Order: sequence, then C-alpha cells, then structure tokens
Amino acid sequence: MIVIHSDELTNTERHARGPGWESRRMIVKRDGIGYSVHETRVFEGAELHLHYKHHYEANYCMEGEGEVLDVATGATHAIRPGTLYALDKNDQHVLRAVKGDLRLVCVFNPPLSGEETHREDGSYAEPVADARA
Repeated sequence: MIVIHSDELTNTERHARGPGWESRRMIVKRDGIGYSVHETRVFEGAELHLHYKHHYEANYCMEGEGEVLDVATGATHAIRPGTLYALDKNDQHVLRAVKGDLRLVCVFNPPLSGEETHREDGSYAEPVADARA
C-alpha cells in the first residue's frame, strides 16, 4: 500500500515546476502501478501550450476556473471544480487558468518517472522502455 500526502513532496525530486505551474508527482513509474498521479497547480493567468505525444492524460479539476483549447478543432471547453477532461488522442491543447489557480488531479499513462520537464513543443520525451519487459 502506498500512502502519501502532497505536502511531503514539497521541494523533493517529485516536486516539478515550470513557468505558470507546479506539480507534486504522488505516484510515479517506479511505484510500479502502471500509471502516475499528480497534484498540479496552474497559476491564475497562466497559459500553457501542451502536447503529450507519448502519453494519455486525464485531469480532474478540484479548484479554480479555466479553459482548455483543443488545437485541432478550435473548440474551447470551460473547466471548473468537478470537470474532467481527458487527452485521449494525444491532443495538442492550450490550458488557461482564468479565475484563481487551477488545482488538478492528473493521471498519466504510461506513467511519468516524476523527473520529466516540458520540451519546447509542450511534450515530454518518449518513455524509456522498461528493461524488465
């Protein structure tokens, strides 16, 4: 059993940050579950251009208001507490925090190691295959 509180991850290798966001990676690849879980905060006024080419992601909003733009279709969807959006086609998207910080619970498959950083195109590198597979 894994039991962890997000406060325990502050300023550790599982506390990732970038312009306009921070994320506490609560479950990561080395935990062996097959997905990763993150508590992510997108700061009010931030606009993040993202494109997870090698990962599927689901995001559940716990706090704040914002919007996500599907770059392929041009559709913009409101985000508020209780909203879940899933990037089921490795969707290129723009995430905006409009009113207050967005606080999201994010799930990635395949799991993140916890040490990834966004590349210039908003993606993470392709996961390295597990030698045990």
